[in-house]
Amino acid sequence: MKVLRGIKGAIALVIFAWQKASMKHAETVTFGGSGFDRAAHMRDDSANMVLETSARFTLIWRGKPLIDTRDHSLVYLDGAHPIVREHQKTALFLGVAEKSPLFAIDISHWQDPNLDADEMKAFLDQSQNHHPDFPEHQLFCELRGAMAMLTPRDAELAATKRGLFAWQQGHKFCPRCGGKNTFSAGGWRADCIDCKHPQFPRTDPVVIMLITHGNDTLLGRAPNWPEGMYSCLAGFMEPGETIEAAVRRETLEETNVSVGDVSYLASQPWAFPSSLMIGCHGVATSRDITIDPVEIESAKWVSRETVLAAYAGKDIGLKPARKGAIAAFLLENWLKDTLE
Repeated sequence: MKVLRGIKGAIALVIFAWQKASMKHAETVTFGGSGFDRAAHMRDDSANMVLETSARFTLIWRGKPLIDTRDHSLVYLDGAHPIVREHQKTALFLGVAEKSPLFAIDISHWQDPNLDADEMKAFLDQSQNHHPDFPEHQLFCELRGAMAMLTPRDAELAATKRGLFAWQQGHKFCPRCGGKNTFSAGGWRADCIDCKHPQFPRTDPVVIMLITHGNDTLLGRAPNWPEGMYSCLAGFMEPGETIEAAVRRETLEETNVSVGDVSYLASQPWAFPSSLMIGCHGVATSRDITIDPVEIESAKWVSRETVLAAYAGKDIGLKPARKGAIAAFLLENWLKDTLE
């Protein structure tokens, strides 16, 4: 019996170690795994903390964080900076790092005289906006283009403030009575001045799935994507639906491909504006494709070798998924046989 208990204990330790390693692996996706302390219990006191000498501030302009382009890091300011002093009352409390409270300030009211409106509307905004109060190398950059170059901590902070300010922008009025909302708790709570209805930030769950059949994976593309760009299928979850059911439904709706087994792989906060991408692996039980043209423009089965060639930079008419996005994370781990 002692030997049996010892074997069972050893097996339990192996399983625990594997689960722990799996969790660590899953959290290497961009915007996750930095271990940032959001200090939710301190949000009600953030109005006082904003005046502390140790407080640090980051800026965002129209969804674009202020980045030092020399080392691809967020720019942190202290409370003495003129822009910080001007906007302290509306600063969003992010949390605490190294005993210093961190805040975010939105200066979207600033009018950039060199603004390229057409470029900002492009599939991927590659414009960089320079504010006259900052050095030439500190620029407001589109987060989707910079996300893979930021540290895990900076990426999490950038996604958090982008999502929170977008939530505030879309919740200026009460959904119950139409009254005006005021924001408190460091920017994390909205209260109607008339009916007192409280609101808190919400996240929309989205399933994104690596669908495989043997040596192939199922990829699709939207009409507005750059030529040659294909990615994993994805779609919003519906009320009363499980993750597994959403994976099967979305795949069937978009391509008419049936899916059997579904397993969870990893998740990614996607603040464009307020989604949580739930990465899954689905095993297809059929191969014939019939697309829904309302949902996607095209879909096709692609072999492991073809995806590998695309990642190797070969001109085969297929562009690799955007670096930093969870689709790239799923495909890369599929290529390396490290799906967990």
